[in-house]
Amino acid sequence: MSESRLRSVELWDAEVEWETRDDGSILVWQKGKLNPYPDRMSDRITHWAKEAPDRTWMAERGPDGAWQPVTYKELLEHIRAIGQALLDLGLSAEKPLIILSGNSIAHALVALAAQHVGVPSAAIAPAYSLVSDGYEKLKSVRDQITPGAVFTQNTTKFTPAMDDVFSGLPRLGVSGAGLTIEWDDLLATVPTEAVDIANAATGPDTVAKFMFTSGTTGNPKAVITTQRMLCSNQEIVADCFRYFRTEPPVLLDWAPWNHVASGNKVFNMNIYNGGSYYIDGGKPVPGAIDLTIKNLKEISPTWYFNVPVGYEMLVHAMKEDADLRKSYFKDLKLMMYAGAAMAEHTWADLDRLAVETTGERVFLTTGLGSTETAPFAFFCTEPQDKPGNVGIPSREVLLKLVPNEGKWEARVKSPSVTPGYWRDEKLTSEHFDEEGFYLLGDALRFADPDDPSKGFFFDGRVAENFKLATGTWVSVGTLRAKLTDALEGLARDVVIVGEGHESLGAILIPFRPAIEKIVPGAAGMDDDTLFNHPALRRAIADKLAAYNEHATGSSMRVPKAVVMTEPLNLDKGEVTDKGSVNQRAVLRNHHAFALTLYSDDDHVIFSGYHAA
Repeated sequence: MSESRLRSVELWDAEVEWETRDDGSILVWQKGKLNPYPDRMSDRITHWAKEAPDRTWMAERGPDGAWQPVTYKELLEHIRAIGQALLDLGLSAEKPLIILSGNSIAHALVALAAQHVGVPSAAIAPAYSLVSDGYEKLKSVRDQITPGAVFTQNTTKFTPAMDDVFSGLPRLGVSGAGLTIEWDDLLATVPTEAVDIANAATGPDTVAKFMFTSGTTGNPKAVITTQRMLCSNQEIVADCFRYFRTEPPVLLDWAPWNHVASGNKVFNMNIYNGGSYYIDGGKPVPGAIDLTIKNLKEISPTWYFNVPVGYEMLVHAMKEDADLRKSYFKDLKLMMYAGAAMAEHTWADLDRLAVETTGERVFLTTGLGSTETAPFAFFCTEPQDKPGNVGIPSREVLLKLVPNEGKWEARVKSPSVTPGYWRDEKLTSEHFDEEGFYLLGDALRFADPDDPSKGFFFDGRVAENFKLATGTWVSVGTLRAKLTDALEGLARDVVIVGEGHESLGAILIPFRPAIEKIVPGAAGMDDDTLFNHPALRRAIADKLAAYNEHATGSSMRVPKAVVMTEPLNLDKGEVTDKGSVNQRAVLRNHHAFALTLYSDDDHVIFSGYHAA
C-alpha cells in the first residue's frame, strides 16, 4: 500500500457485535438501526422532481454523439404518461412487462413507469434474444412470469425472438416495424387520476420487478424484488456511502441492468440520492472499451464500479493516456469492484496511478451480495493493502456463519432479502433455513479469527469445493483468485480441476489483450493459433512455477494447466452476459477437455517446463 494520504470520503463508522451459539454457529451484526426509508422508490423521484427539477437524472449519447440528458422533472412527467399507457394495456403483477433491450433512457423510463403504477417489469439479458440458440432461457422466463407486453429499444433486432417467444403480445418500443405503441405515443399519453390511485396503492410488499438469476446452474429463476427490498437496500447503501447525503453521486456505468449490481444498486442509488447517471455504451471487451475511455475523458465520476477485467483494461489505457487519468481521478472518491476476484497487480496499479495523478490514494474496495439480497449486504470500508476483503455486514443485515465441511457457510437476514422465487414455493423453501435466514451459498473466512469487525474473505461457493483423491479439501474460490492473480492478466479467470485425482489442474480462460503483448505478431492470429503459441505456453509455465514455489500443500499447488480456445457458451450456463465464469457448468460441459490434464495431450502446460 502506498504511504500517500487517502482522499477524504465519508463512510459509515461501524460498530460490530457478535455471539457464538451453542450449536457452533456465529451471529455477526452491525450495531444500530437504519434511518427511515420510503415505502416505494417513486417517492424519491417525486422528492427530487420538486427539490432539484432541473438536475440531470440520466444522460446517454444521441445519434450525433452528444450527451442527451433527462431532468428529474422530466423523469416524473414521463413515467406518469407511460404509466397510464401501461394501465390501459391491462398490465399487472400477473401480466408484467418484459424488457428485452440493453441500457438506455427509454428502458429506464418504461421500467420506472411500470413500478410507479404497480406493474412489475423484468429486464432480460439481450443475449437471450440476440445470441441464444433456440431461445431456451427466454422461453423459461416467459413461462415463469407470463408477461402481458414487451418493450424493446429497437424492435427490428428483437423481432425473431419476439415472433418465436412472445407472439401475440403488445409491443412497445422506440424504433422498428410492428409496434403496438410507438415511443412518442407513449410519452404523449395523458395521465389520469388512475395513475395517482395506482401509485398510492403500491407499498413495501408490492412487487417492483423480477430479477432473474444468471442461469449458470440451469434456467434463470425469477427472484421477487419488492419495494421494501429496493428502498431498504438504498438506505443501507446511503448509510455506507454517507457522502452521498450531501454530495449527490455522479455515475458513469456500463454494467447491464438485467443484473442486480447495476440494475438495482447503481440504478436506484442514483435516484435515491438525487444523482446524475451517465449511461456508458462501452464495455470491457476489445473495441467497446474505447467508448468507455472516451466517456471517462468527458465525465468525471464521484463513485465508480467495474468488474476486475474492466479495471485491468482501464489500467492499460491510463498508463498511456494522461488525459484519461486526470479526468477519471479528478472527483473520484471511491472505486468498487465485484463479479470476480481482482488481481493484486491490478489493485497496485490503480493505487499507483491515483497517487501519480492526484497525489492521493483513492479508496478501492469491494463487498458481497446476491440477486436475492437486492444486492448490498457486505462492504469493506477499512483501507486494505490488497484486494479480497468483502467487509462486514451492513446495518440491519444479520449474518449467520454455520460450520460446513471445515468452512463457514454464510446465511443472512435483512429487510432487503427476497421473500422468494415467483410461483415456486419448493425452490423458495430450499433457499431458506428453519430460522428464515437466506442461504447465500458462499463460504466466508475471517480476516482475523478473533475479531469479526476486521471483515471476511470470500472462501468459495459451498457447492464448488471438492476433495482430492487424498481426502484433502480444495477451496475453489480462494484458489481461483490466487491463480488468476499469479497469471498476471494472461487469464481473465480459471476453472479448477481435480476432484477424485491426486493433483490439481486448471483450465485457463484466456485474456487476449494481455496475451497479444507477449506474442510477436499476435494481432493477425486467430484465437486457436494465438492461445497455443509457444511464447504464451512458456509464459504460463513460468508463472505457474513462480506461483507453485509459494503454494502450500496439494490443495493449493497447480502443476499443470490447459488453455481453453473454445468460447464459453451462454446458453449452457458457462458464462453470464457480463462475463462471470461458472466453474461447475464449465466442468460439466467440458468434462473430456478437463480430463486432458491427466493425459499426455500436447496441449497441457506443465509448471516450469519448456518444450525443446
